[in-house]
Amino acid sequence: MLVFLGFLMVAVFMYLILSKRATPVVGLILVPVAFGLFAGAGLDLGDMIIDGVTDLAPTAALLFFAIIFFGIMIDVGLFDPLVRLILRLVRDDPARLVVGTAVLAMIVSLDGDGSTTFIITTSAMLPLYLKLRVSPVILTVVAGLSNATMNIIPWGGPTVRAASALGLSPSDVFVPMIPSLLVGLVVVLGFALHLGVMERRRLGKLVWTAEPVLAGVGRGGSTGSGGSGGSRATGAGPGADGGDDETGRFAAALDPNRATLRPKLLPFNALLTVALLVVLGLDVLPIPVLFMIAAGLALAVNFPRVADQSEAIVRHSSSIVSVVAMVFAAAVLTGVFQGTGMVESMALWLTGVIPDALGPFLAVITGVLSIPFTFFMTNDAFYFGVLPVLAETAAQYGIEPVEMARASITGQPVHMQSPLVPAILLLVTLAGVQLADHHRKVLWRATIVSLTMLVVGVALGQIPLG
Repeated sequence: MLVFLGFLMVAVFMYLILSKRATPVVGLILVPVAFGLFAGAGLDLGDMIIDGVTDLAPTAALLFFAIIFFGIMIDVGLFDPLVRLILRLVRDDPARLVVGTAVLAMIVSLDGDGSTTFIITTSAMLPLYLKLRVSPVILTVVAGLSNATMNIIPWGGPTVRAASALGLSPSDVFVPMIPSLLVGLVVVLGFALHLGVMERRRLGKLVWTAEPVLAGVGRGGSTGSGGSGGSRATGAGPGADGGDDETGRFAAALDPNRATLRPKLLPFNALLTVALLVVLGLDVLPIPVLFMIAAGLALAVNFPRVADQSEAIVRHSSSIVSVVAMVFAAAVLTGVFQGTGMVESMALWLTGVIPDALGPFLAVITGVLSIPFTFFMTNDAFYFGVLPVLAETAAQYGIEPVEMARASITGQPVHMQSPLVPAILLLVTLAGVQLADHHRKVLWRATIVSLTMLVVGVALGQIPLG
């Protein structure tokens, strides 16, 4: 009965999420509560959920303060010099333009939000693509690959979900996968260079007459300083999905006259960010603690006035609330899964179904399956519905949950291209590109990046092979 209820709970949850009949927060709360009661949890359901909340509280703190920190760094202009440098370096060379797009998207992706990355990258780079007559599809492919590969950072979503679903520390999942991430980024840069060289050969040497400008998407429906192509590309964007307010809000991050800029504090903010990333990689302190300290320092130094500090937090409150709410809602699902014994029962059933010869390879199998699974279903459905069952089954063969979690995040380069991901829809809309055209160029490249990350993880022993 527990096996049946467990699989039915996963199916109902996935159906509600995929059919958009419920938000992830609602599904993560109400579905496990209902099935927990059916499983006979009774009043013990409360203790199960509290246990889940206790386990996930550090993860919620990590996301809360990571969003604040990187949001502040964008507000105060830490990345503005990089944008201007890239615009100066690319000049009239399509190859440099495409590689610059990849670098910009990778760095802005540090804030963990795909929509922010795509809006800033499109705002800065699309005018150059149109002036140089480089295909905007190249922009969506490179930006999409860059952000998708960076998506495994602990505050980006999937790593937190995988860790939350299995009761792990995000740092234990992510830090050993840093070599895989770096190699994946190198592969993305290789693809960007190849695409840029192909465009250079197609277009030949181009000369333009106007200096590039930072463009504000969502303000008057224009991406830059003139040209019908620029207006066409963004005019169809925000209006198409009703996202004018959000687009305008994020695009304001490139406004050279915004009140939140702190040019005199650029050295401090750069040093703080580098120090944070270095200490994070050394794993000397828990990641939530690091981001708490870094966010506190960033707020205190950049916004000494209490009112400005409050305003800085409020600016990013919508992202904070949605993500942290998802984490605490996930505690309900994981608490019920564990407390009722559903996971153990389902794992025993799967153990009997999977041939013994394949059992020791479940980590690699999970990594390969994560590529199509996360494309056709949301991260919530995969990490909270499928991964716990696979991890419990893999434990029967001596595979640690943390190793399963690492394997499961390698499919993210493909997942982020899914039409189920709102950020990718925003990207193609802002760039005036058809999703089908984007998929034709990006899916096979994203698959190669995912498999490369999986292979590196296996080669370095972070993901077991048999």
